[in-house]
Amino acid sequence: MVPAFPLRGRATAAVTAIEYYLPEGVLTNEALAAEFPEWEISKLEEKTGVRQRHIAAPGECASDLAAAAAEKLFRSGAISPGEIDMVLLCTQSPDYFLPTTACLLQQRLGIPTTAGALDFNLGCSGFVYGLGVAKGLVESGQTRSVLLLTADTYSKFIHPADRSVRLLFGDGAAATLVEAVAAEPGCEYIGAPIWGTDGAGARNLIVAEGAARPMAAAASTPGGARSPACGPRLYMNGPEIFNFTLNRVPAMVEATLTQHGKTREQVDLFVFHQASRMLLEHLRKKLHIPEERFYIDMEDCGNTVASTIPIALKRAYNAGRIGPGSSALLAGFGVGYSWAGNLIRWADVEPLRRGNGC
Repeated sequence: MVPAFPLRGRATAAVTAIEYYLPEGVLTNEALAAEFPEWEISKLEEKTGVRQRHIAAPGECASDLAAAAAEKLFRSGAISPGEIDMVLLCTQSPDYFLPTTACLLQQRLGIPTTAGALDFNLGCSGFVYGLGVAKGLVESGQTRSVLLLTADTYSKFIHPADRSVRLLFGDGAAATLVEAVAAEPGCEYIGAPIWGTDGAGARNLIVAEGAARPMAAAASTPGGARSPACGPRLYMNGPEIFNFTLNRVPAMVEATLTQHGKTREQVDLFVFHQASRMLLEHLRKKLHIPEERFYIDMEDCGNTVASTIPIALKRAYNAGRIGPGSSALLAGFGVGYSWAGNLIRWADVEPLRRGNGC
Protein backbone atom coordinates (compact mmCIF):
# COMPACT_ATOMS: atom_id res chain seq x y z
CA MET A 1 0.00 0.00 0.00
CA VAL A 2 1.32 3.44 -0.94
CA PRO A 3 1.40 5.79 2.06
CA ALA A 4 -1.23 8.53 1.96
CA PHE A 5 1.49 11.14 2.36
CA PRO A 6 4.67 9.85 0.66
CA LEU A 7 7.77 11.45 2.13
CA ARG A 8 11.15 12.12 0.54
CA GLY A 9 13.32 9.64 2.37
CA ARG A 10 12.58 8.03 5.71
CA ALA A 11 10.68 10.11 8.28
CA THR A 12 10.28 9.76 12.00
CA ALA A 13 7.78 11.24 14.45
CA ALA A 14 8.69 14.04 16.84
CA VAL A 15 6.98 16.29 19.37
CA THR A 16 7.36 19.75 17.84
CA ALA A 17 5.16 21.89 20.11
CA ILE A 18 3.14 21.76 23.34
CA GLU A 19 0.69 24.25 24.80
CA TYR A 20 -1.76 23.88 27.69
CA TYR A 21 -4.80 25.56 29.16
CA LEU A 22 -6.16 25.73 32.71
CA PRO A 23 -9.69 27.03 33.34
CA GLU A 24 -10.11 30.37 35.07
CA GLY A 25 -11.86 29.05 38.17
CA VAL A 26 -9.45 28.36 41.05
CA LEU A 27 -10.07 26.40 44.25
CA THR A 28 -7.41 27.16 46.86
CA ASN A 29 -6.55 25.21 49.98
CA GLU A 30 -7.55 28.24 52.02
CA ALA A 31 -11.05 28.03 50.56
CA LEU A 32 -11.23 24.31 51.37
CA ALA A 33 -10.00 24.93 54.91
CA ALA A 34 -12.78 27.47 55.43
CA GLU A 35 -15.34 25.00 54.10
CA PHE A 36 -13.98 21.98 56.00
CA PRO A 37 -11.97 23.15 59.07
CA GLU A 38 -11.60 19.52 60.26
CA TRP A 39 -9.61 18.46 57.17
CA GLU A 40 -6.10 19.39 58.44
CA ILE A 41 -5.33 21.04 55.13
CA SER A 42 -1.64 21.69 55.89
CA LYS A 43 -0.90 17.99 56.37
CA LEU A 44 -2.87 17.03 53.28
CA GLU A 45 -1.11 19.74 51.26
CA GLU A 46 2.25 18.31 52.28
CA LYS A 47 1.23 14.86 51.03
CA THR A 48 -0.41 15.94 47.79
CA GLY A 49 1.93 18.80 46.90
CA VAL A 50 -1.11 20.82 45.75
CA ARG A 51 -1.93 24.34 46.96
CA GLN A 52 -4.65 25.09 44.42
CA ARG A 53 -6.39 23.51 41.47
CA HIS A 54 -8.23 24.96 38.47
CA ILE A 55 -11.91 24.05 38.19
CA ALA A 56 -14.04 24.16 35.05
CA ALA A 57 -17.16 26.33 35.22
CA PRO A 58 -20.55 24.55 35.37
CA GLY A 59 -21.08 24.84 31.59
CA GLU A 60 -17.41 24.33 30.68
CA CYS A 61 -16.56 20.89 29.29
CA ALA A 62 -13.51 18.94 28.14
CA SER A 63 -13.96 20.17 24.56
CA ASP A 64 -13.81 23.79 25.74
CA LEU A 65 -10.51 23.19 27.53
CA ALA A 66 -9.08 21.20 24.61
CA ALA A 67 -10.11 23.88 22.12
CA ALA A 68 -8.47 26.59 24.22
CA ALA A 69 -5.21 24.62 24.37
CA ALA A 70 -5.29 23.94 20.62
CA GLU A 71 -6.03 27.58 19.78
CA LYS A 72 -3.08 28.61 21.93
CA LEU A 73 -0.90 26.22 19.95
CA PHE A 74 -2.15 27.65 16.64
CA ARG A 75 -1.53 31.22 17.85
CA SER A 76 2.05 30.26 18.70
CA GLY A 77 2.72 29.75 15.00
CA ALA A 78 3.68 26.09 15.41
CA ILE A 79 1.10 25.03 12.80
CA SER A 80 -2.17 26.17 11.28
CA PRO A 81 -5.47 24.30 11.59
CA GLY A 82 -5.41 23.59 7.86
CA GLU A 83 -2.21 21.53 8.22
CA ILE A 84 -3.61 19.04 10.77
CA ASP A 85 -4.14 15.51 9.40
CA MET A 86 -5.46 13.79 12.54
CA VAL A 87 -7.04 14.82 15.84
CA LEU A 88 -6.63 12.44 18.79
CA LEU A 89 -8.48 13.37 21.97
CA CYS A 90 -7.75 11.55 25.21
CA THR A 91 -10.54 12.19 27.72
CA GLN A 92 -12.60 10.39 30.35
CA SER A 93 -15.13 13.22 30.53
CA PRO A 94 -16.43 13.59 26.96
CA ASP A 95 -19.10 16.15 26.16
CA TYR A 96 -21.51 13.41 25.08
CA PHE A 97 -21.71 9.62 24.84
CA LEU A 98 -21.99 10.35 21.14
CA PRO A 99 -20.98 12.02 18.90
CA THR A 100 -17.23 11.71 19.35
CA THR A 101 -15.89 14.85 20.99
CA ALA A 102 -12.88 14.92 18.63
CA CYS A 103 -15.33 15.35 15.74
CA LEU A 104 -16.81 18.40 17.43
CA LEU A 105 -13.30 19.80 17.89
CA GLN A 106 -12.46 19.28 14.21
CA GLN A 107 -15.33 21.54 13.22
CA ARG A 108 -14.81 24.03 16.02
CA LEU A 109 -11.10 24.47 15.32
CA GLY A 110 -11.46 24.79 11.54
CA ILE A 111 -9.48 21.63 10.84
CA PRO A 112 -10.09 20.27 7.30
CA THR A 113 -12.74 17.62 6.73
CA THR A 114 -9.98 15.49 5.19
CA ALA A 115 -8.55 15.00 8.70
CA GLY A 116 -9.35 12.02 10.88
CA ALA A 117 -10.64 12.49 14.43
CA LEU A 118 -11.17 10.08 17.29
CA ASP A 119 -11.48 9.92 21.07
CA PHE A 120 -9.80 7.39 23.31
CA ASN A 121 -10.87 6.88 26.90
CA LEU A 122 -7.78 6.61 29.06
CA GLY A 123 -6.64 8.46 32.14
CA CYS A 124 -3.25 9.00 33.71
CA SER A 125 -1.30 6.93 31.15
CA GLY A 126 -3.21 8.47 28.23
CA PHE A 127 -0.58 10.93 27.04
CA VAL A 128 2.11 8.26 26.70
CA TYR A 129 -0.37 5.97 24.93
CA GLY A 130 -1.32 8.85 22.63
CA LEU A 131 2.29 9.49 21.70
CA GLY A 132 2.62 5.82 20.74
CA VAL A 133 -0.47 6.00 18.53
CA ALA A 134 0.65 9.28 16.96
CA LYS A 135 4.10 7.82 16.26
CA GLY A 136 2.52 4.86 14.48
CA LEU A 137 0.29 7.10 12.35
CA VAL A 138 3.19 9.32 11.30
CA GLU A 139 5.86 6.68 10.72
CA SER A 140 3.49 4.41 8.75
CA GLY A 141 2.89 7.29 6.33
CA GLN A 142 -0.79 7.71 7.22
CA THR A 143 -0.32 11.29 8.48
CA ARG A 144 2.22 14.07 8.60
CA SER A 145 0.81 15.91 11.61
CA VAL A 146 -1.20 14.72 14.60
CA LEU A 147 -2.87 17.05 17.07
CA LEU A 148 -2.83 15.08 20.33
CA LEU A 149 -5.27 16.65 22.79
CA THR A 150 -5.66 15.64 26.43
CA ALA A 151 -8.53 17.16 28.41
CA ASP A 152 -10.51 16.25 31.50
CA THR A 153 -12.96 17.81 33.94
CA TYR A 154 -12.78 15.34 36.82
CA SER A 155 -14.20 18.02 39.12
CA LYS A 156 -17.64 17.24 37.69
CA PHE A 157 -17.37 13.69 39.11
CA ILE A 158 -16.09 14.65 42.57
CA HIS A 159 -18.29 14.75 45.68
CA PRO A 160 -17.64 18.05 47.50
CA ALA A 161 -16.97 16.26 50.82
CA ASP A 162 -14.54 13.63 49.43
CA ARG A 163 -11.17 14.96 50.56
CA SER A 164 -9.26 12.00 49.07
CA VAL A 165 -9.93 13.33 45.57
CA ARG A 166 -11.10 16.92 45.98
CA LEU A 167 -7.71 18.14 47.18
CA LEU A 168 -5.86 16.23 44.48
CA PHE A 169 -7.54 16.63 41.10
CA GLY A 170 -7.78 19.72 38.93
CA ASP A 171 -9.18 20.33 35.46
CA GLY A 172 -7.01 21.13 32.47
CA ALA A 173 -6.02 20.37 28.89
CA ALA A 174 -2.93 20.17 26.71
CA ALA A 175 -2.34 20.28 22.96
CA THR A 176 0.71 18.39 21.70
CA LEU A 177 1.83 18.48 18.08
CA VAL A 178 3.44 15.30 16.71
CA GLU A 179 4.88 15.66 13.21
CA ALA A 180 6.97 13.91 10.60
CA VAL A 181 10.59 15.05 10.58
CA ALA A 182 13.59 13.85 8.61
CA ALA A 183 15.12 10.81 10.23
CA GLU A 184 18.71 10.95 11.40
CA PRO A 185 20.72 7.71 11.47
CA GLY A 186 20.24 5.97 14.80
CA CYS A 187 17.92 8.68 16.14
CA GLU A 188 14.32 8.47 17.30
CA TYR A 189 12.55 11.48 18.72
CA ILE A 190 9.72 9.33 20.10
CA GLY A 191 10.78 5.85 21.11
CA ALA A 192 8.86 2.59 21.15
CA PRO A 193 6.60 2.56 24.22
CA ILE A 194 6.29 0.02 27.00
CA TRP A 195 2.64 -0.85 27.64
CA GLY A 196 0.87 -2.38 30.63
CA THR A 197 -2.71 -3.18 31.64
CA ASP A 198 -4.37 -4.91 34.58
CA GLY A 199 -8.15 -4.56 34.58
CA ALA A 200 -8.32 -6.39 37.92
CA GLY A 201 -7.74 -3.00 39.56
CA ALA A 202 -10.54 -1.22 37.70
CA ARG A 203 -12.80 -0.72 40.72
CA ASN A 204 -10.10 1.04 42.73
CA LEU A 205 -10.47 4.20 40.64
CA ILE A 206 -13.88 4.43 39.05
CA VAL A 207 -17.08 6.33 38.33
CA ALA A 208 -19.37 3.33 38.54
CA GLU A 209 -22.68 4.83 37.47
CA GLY A 210 -23.86 7.04 34.67
CA ALA A 211 -22.88 5.05 31.59
CA ALA A 212 -24.49 2.01 29.97
CA ARG A 213 -24.01 -0.66 32.64
CA PRO A 214 -27.13 -0.86 34.87
CA MET A 215 -26.65 0.91 38.18
CA ALA A 216 -27.77 -2.08 40.28
CA ALA A 217 -25.02 -4.21 38.74
CA ALA A 218 -22.40 -1.50 39.19
CA ALA A 219 -23.38 -0.88 42.80
CA SER A 220 -23.38 -4.45 44.11
CA THR A 221 -20.57 -6.60 45.40
CA PRO A 222 -20.66 -10.41 45.09
CA GLY A 223 -22.05 -10.55 48.62
CA GLY A 224 -24.84 -8.15 47.78
CA ALA A 225 -23.61 -5.27 49.96
CA ARG A 226 -23.40 -1.74 48.66
CA SER A 227 -19.87 -1.05 47.41
CA PRO A 228 -18.12 2.28 48.05
CA ALA A 229 -17.12 2.13 44.38
CA CYS A 230 -20.59 3.06 43.19
CA GLY A 231 -22.67 6.05 42.27
CA PRO A 232 -22.05 8.81 39.72
CA ARG A 233 -19.08 10.18 41.71
CA LEU A 234 -15.38 9.51 41.43
CA TYR A 235 -14.20 6.85 43.86
CA MET A 236 -10.52 6.23 44.60
CA ASN A 237 -9.08 3.56 46.86
CA GLY A 238 -5.93 5.51 47.70
CA PRO A 239 -3.91 2.75 49.41
CA GLU A 240 -4.54 0.29 46.56
CA ILE A 241 -3.57 2.86 43.93
CA PHE A 242 -0.42 3.67 45.91
CA ASN A 243 0.55 0.00 46.15
CA PHE A 244 -0.16 -0.62 42.47
CA THR A 245 2.06 2.30 41.48
CA LEU A 246 5.01 1.25 43.65
CA ASN A 247 4.72 -2.33 42.38
CA ARG A 248 4.40 -1.59 38.66
CA VAL A 249 6.11 1.68 37.82
CA PRO A 250 9.73 0.91 38.83
CA ALA A 251 9.75 -2.22 36.66
CA MET A 252 8.22 -0.25 33.79
CA VAL A 253 10.90 2.43 34.08
CA GLU A 254 13.63 -0.21 34.07
CA ALA A 255 12.04 -1.86 31.01
CA THR A 256 11.87 1.51 29.24
CA LEU A 257 15.56 2.16 29.88
CA THR A 258 16.47 -1.32 28.64
CA GLN A 259 14.26 -0.96 25.55
CA HIS A 260 16.13 2.20 24.56
CA GLY A 261 19.60 1.06 25.60
CA LYS A 262 19.97 3.80 28.19
CA THR A 263 21.10 4.07 31.79
CA ARG A 264 19.56 6.47 34.32
CA GLU A 265 22.60 8.71 33.95
CA GLN A 266 21.95 9.10 30.20
CA VAL A 267 18.45 10.51 30.72
CA ASP A 268 18.30 14.27 31.14
CA LEU A 269 14.92 14.46 32.88
CA PHE A 270 12.38 12.03 34.30
CA VAL A 271 8.83 13.31 33.85
CA PHE A 272 6.21 11.10 35.49
CA HIS A 273 2.46 11.50 35.74
CA GLN A 274 1.97 14.14 38.44
CA ALA A 275 -0.14 11.96 40.74
CA SER A 276 0.87 13.42 44.11
CA ARG A 277 4.11 14.70 45.62
CA MET A 278 4.29 11.92 48.20
CA LEU A 279 3.88 9.18 45.59
CA LEU A 280 6.38 10.78 43.21
CA GLU A 281 8.97 11.11 45.96
CA HIS A 282 8.52 7.43 46.87
CA LEU A 283 9.08 6.49 43.22
CA ARG A 284 12.10 8.78 42.86
CA LYS A 285 13.79 7.29 45.90
CA LYS A 286 12.95 3.72 44.95
CA LEU A 287 14.45 4.28 41.49
CA HIS A 288 17.50 6.19 42.86
CA ILE A 289 16.87 9.20 40.63
CA PRO A 290 18.59 12.45 41.71
CA GLU A 291 16.24 15.33 42.55
CA GLU A 292 17.81 17.56 39.90
CA ARG A 293 16.77 15.13 37.14
CA PHE A 294 13.26 14.41 38.45
CA TYR A 295 10.49 16.87 37.68
CA ILE A 296 7.58 17.71 40.00
CA ASP A 297 5.30 20.64 39.18
CA MET A 298 1.69 20.39 40.34
CA GLU A 299 1.43 22.89 43.19
CA ASP A 300 -0.78 25.35 41.32
CA CYS A 301 -2.83 22.97 39.17
CA GLY A 302 -3.09 19.58 40.88
CA ASN A 303 -3.44 16.23 39.15
CA THR A 304 -4.87 17.01 35.69
CA VAL A 305 -5.01 13.31 34.68
CA ALA A 306 -3.76 12.76 31.10
CA SER A 307 -2.54 16.37 30.83
CA THR A 308 -0.04 16.25 33.70
CA ILE A 309 2.90 15.03 31.59
CA PRO A 310 2.55 17.48 28.68
CA ILE A 311 1.99 20.36 31.11
CA ALA A 312 5.11 19.31 33.03
CA LEU A 313 7.11 18.99 29.79
CA LYS A 314 6.13 22.47 28.66
CA ARG A 315 6.94 23.97 32.06
CA ALA A 316 10.26 22.12 32.21
CA TYR A 317 11.14 23.55 28.79
CA ASN A 318 10.14 27.06 29.84
CA ALA A 319 12.26 26.70 32.99
CA GLY A 320 15.31 25.57 31.00
CA ARG A 321 15.28 22.07 32.48
CA ILE A 322 15.13 20.54 28.98
CA GLY A 323 15.97 21.90 25.54
CA PRO A 324 16.83 20.86 22.00
CA GLY A 325 18.39 17.41 22.03
CA SER A 326 17.45 16.70 25.64
CA SER A 327 16.02 13.31 26.52
CA ALA A 328 13.06 12.75 28.82
CA LEU A 329 11.75 9.47 30.21
CA LEU A 330 7.97 9.61 30.49
CA ALA A 331 5.93 7.40 32.80
CA GLY A 332 2.13 7.37 32.90
CA PHE A 333 0.16 5.20 35.32
CA GLY A 334 -3.20 4.97 37.03
CA VAL A 335 -6.87 4.35 36.30
CA GLY A 336 -7.49 1.09 34.49
CA TYR A 337 -5.11 -0.12 35.84
CA SER A 338 -3.02 1.15 32.95
CA TRP A 339 0.60 2.16 32.59
CA ALA A 340 3.03 3.17 29.84
CA GLY A 341 6.60 4.36 29.55
CA ASN A 342 8.62 5.93 26.76
CA LEU A 343 11.75 7.92 26.01
CA ILE A 344 11.56 11.04 23.88
CA ARG A 345 14.16 13.46 22.59
CA TRP A 346 13.21 17.13 22.47
CA ALA A 347 13.25 18.07 18.79
CA ASP A 348 14.45 21.32 17.21
CA VAL A 349 13.99 20.33 13.59
CA GLU A 350 11.90 21.44 10.65
CA PRO A 351 8.79 19.29 10.14
CA LEU A 352 8.12 17.69 6.77
CA ARG A 353 5.02 19.40 5.40
CA ARG A 354 3.67 20.17 1.97
CA GLY A 355 6.31 22.13 0.06
CA ASN A 356 8.90 21.39 2.73
CA GLY A 357 10.49 18.04 1.97
CA CYS A 358 7.15 16.28 1.52
